[in-house]
Amino acid sequence: MNRFALAVSAGIARVTDAALGPYQTAVVRIGFSATWLLFLLREFPHRQEMYGPDAPWSWDLAQRLISDDHAFTALMWSSGRFWFELVYAFALLTSVLLLLGWRTRTMSVLFMVGVLSLQNRSVFIGDGGDNVLHLMSVYLVFTRCGQVWSLDARRERRTRDARARGEGVADRIGPALWGVLGFVLVAVTAGGRFDGTDPTVPVILWLVWLAQAVRWAVARWAGGREPRILADVVANVVHNGALLVIMAEACLIYATAGWYKIQGSRWQDGTAVYYPLHLDYFSPWPGLADLLSSSGTMVMLVTYGTVIVQVAFPFTLFNRRVKNVLLAAMMTEHAVIAVVLGLPFFSLAMIATDAVFLPTSFLRRLGGWAARARTRVLAGRAALPEPRTPENPEPAHADSTA
Repeated sequence: MNRFALAVSAGIARVTDAALGPYQTAVVRIGFSATWLLFLLREFPHRQEMYGPDAPWSWDLAQRLISDDHAFTALMWSSGRFWFELVYAFALLTSVLLLLGWRTRTMSVLFMVGVLSLQNRSVFIGDGGDNVLHLMSVYLVFTRCGQVWSLDARRERRTRDARARGEGVADRIGPALWGVLGFVLVAVTAGGRFDGTDPTVPVILWLVWLAQAVRWAVARWAGGREPRILADVVANVVHNGALLVIMAEACLIYATAGWYKIQGSRWQDGTAVYYPLHLDYFSPWPGLADLLSSSGTMVMLVTYGTVIVQVAFPFTLFNRRVKNVLLAAMMTEHAVIAVVLGLPFFSLAMIATDAVFLPTSFLRRLGGWAARARTRVLAGRAALPEPRTPENPEPAHADSTA
């Protein structure tokens, strides 16, 4: 009994003392924000036909559908072209800022608003990856995904260093941003823009806005350590719960896909992979598709291997080595799908989801490699000679006194 109690106590302490998986959640944040950003940039010339006033799924049809399913989308607040362009630019901006990790808690909420606004406007556009992005944009709101590899982490380090030197540091941007967004949220709510929509999104917006206010007030005015510790405990519990949901969602996606494949006759006889390789819609490289499907043995191995990996993956989480092998196989498979079947954004979304299971040691090494590469690039730029210009006909030398 004592051992059980100690185990429970250790588990509770682990969940409440720290936000687990800081590198994994950072990779998920970067992966999904980059996926959405690249999608918006690629479809920028066609944005009007996909989500705007010129879309085949017109504003009136979207309004009728949303009145039935109560989905949230800010694009239904106005049918004007200017409002659409503003929302599209908003989605681009929030993707960039979340990717960089600037005010990640706020940007994750605004990122979710951008994703839901565009996707719920035209629900028939997507390749499967949009469903994953839709869910993950909601889950990211509850994570502390800016602990590492973000501008927030760099600002936090500089703040700690300044306080260690006895310097006062005042955050003016955070309260100003909170005030502006609060005014917008009050105006939208009072204007009835949330009427008739699923209350989930408005509740999330209000909860996060109020939680930010409470956390800032505790950090500024709390007299003792207990209120600050309590605020950190709540944030850690919410983060760890969201991280668990993300992992469970990934396992559910693969398990569901794998078990449904088992029931299909083409997957049972080992020929299922052959058919999408010869569909015009999924054949950006017909020659490559013909090469891969030319061997019946290869088609059979890939077909059975896909089913085995998807069904077995949730059970391999109990063995780290086997899990890492299957994880590498699934990421490789998605990379191949991106090239061979022409589904880059679906593959990027799934790879970003898989990243939540990557080992911390590998992610730390990956971050170290990136940091060293950046240092070498910056050092190489600094060492470049100044270009010759009419004002500077000769490049400056290291011993120049000019």
